[in-house]
Amino acid sequence: MQRGGPQWVMTAPTSRRFKRRAAMLACVIATLQQAHAADTTSFPDAAASDPARLGWMTGSPPPADRTLRFEDGSYFQFPAMRWSVSNFRQLMPTMNVSRGLGAPGKLAYALRSDIDALTFTPLGATAPMSWEQSLAATYTDGIVVLHRGRVVYERYFGVLKDDGQHGAMSVTKSVVGTLGAMLVAEGTLDAGKQVADYVPELSRSAFGNATVRQVLDMTTGLKFSEDYADPNAEVWAHAQAGNPLPKPKDYTGPRSYYEFLQTVQPEGRHGEAFGYKTVNSDVLGWVIARAAGRNVAQLLSERIWRRIGAEQDAYFSVDSIGTPFAGGGLNTGLRDLARFGEMLRNDGRFNGQQIVPKAAVDDIRNGGDKAAFAKADYPLLKGWSYRDMWWVTHNDHGAFMARGVHGQRIYVDPKAQMVIARFASHPVASNSANDPVTLPAFEALGRHLLGRGK
Repeated sequence: MQRGGPQWVMTAPTSRRFKRRAAMLACVIATLQQAHAADTTSFPDAAASDPARLGWMTGSPPPADRTLRFEDGSYFQFPAMRWSVSNFRQLMPTMNVSRGLGAPGKLAYALRSDIDALTFTPLGATAPMSWEQSLAATYTDGIVVLHRGRVVYERYFGVLKDDGQHGAMSVTKSVVGTLGAMLVAEGTLDAGKQVADYVPELSRSAFGNATVRQVLDMTTGLKFSEDYADPNAEVWAHAQAGNPLPKPKDYTGPRSYYEFLQTVQPEGRHGEAFGYKTVNSDVLGWVIARAAGRNVAQLLSERIWRRIGAEQDAYFSVDSIGTPFAGGGLNTGLRDLARFGEMLRNDGRFNGQQIVPKAAVDDIRNGGDKAAFAKADYPLLKGWSYRDMWWVTHNDHGAFMARGVHGQRIYVDPKAQMVIARFASHPVASNSANDPVTLPAFEALGRHLLGRGK
């Protein structure tokens, strides 16, 4: 299964008493087992689970049966999580990503009326589906399509509005990976150096003798399981460390992301196989902070968000000492996410200036080691690779993607001159649940906009 995303939304909440903590852990694990199931028939559809229709957190105060809390895990149980993904800042500590004080850059509009009727056949299906139907099938909260730099399609659903922000989940990794690729292209980071050269505190961990390049491409050999259904998986210890809530009195484990990373043990050899593990992104965030002298939230604001003409500030969720969650904590406005993708489509240039070095964008587009990626055995992603924390399709359009659990996406199609930014709240976390619809839908739209028909 394709997993990943913000551990703060998958954390077994802590409390004052051990019994309550254990009970909540069991509850959240059960929720996640359900969320990772392959069958969606047990979940209400997009219309029935619409968070605005259900009235979550409406009222002063909301009724008890419509009140959601971070501390007890209720905020991330479906269908309540469809409200939460657009309102994380109301529930947990965050760090701002300032857009600065300048006027936002204007996006040109040339809205099209032919996209909703576009048809394609989902993977493994025989009956066609329309683009409009695909939005409900993937529990889309908002989607923007740019073609040749102009907005040709834009929709919002549920409680997400055009001035709202939404959790990007593991799309965060690709944004942080872009920062890393930028620093490598500029010479601030040496991709061939070992992680311990930048962060000596990690010298005794599995990351110490891994290169920055191996971290960027997730070819590190780590003893780290992201199987959320396994209560003994390392992902839970990572989540517990990053949880900003007070720890129980009997808790003796790591109390921040940085402390946890120092405990990760080796398994296998670095550089041999791709293995999708969120802790790589957290390590990259630490390396970036040391090399640049600013954490990823500050660097993103300074180097990109202030320069792309973003309409809104973005924000990161943080741990108890304010460390931005580099593996999945970014929240943005939808059009700003599209701006970010459009910048990459234009070789790092946007808003009248070169923002990311073209060499960094070329490195992402060229992709990574296909043989190493194949060892991870993603049935729907044959022939793909992973580079600088981006998923590279190697299809005939040269498309590459940022991917996050529950359906978050940035899709860049250079040949069709198209960028898609999507926020969603699919009940199944794994990307494998919505890829059978998403992948052919995005490819069909790229062909359509290129003029090849349906």
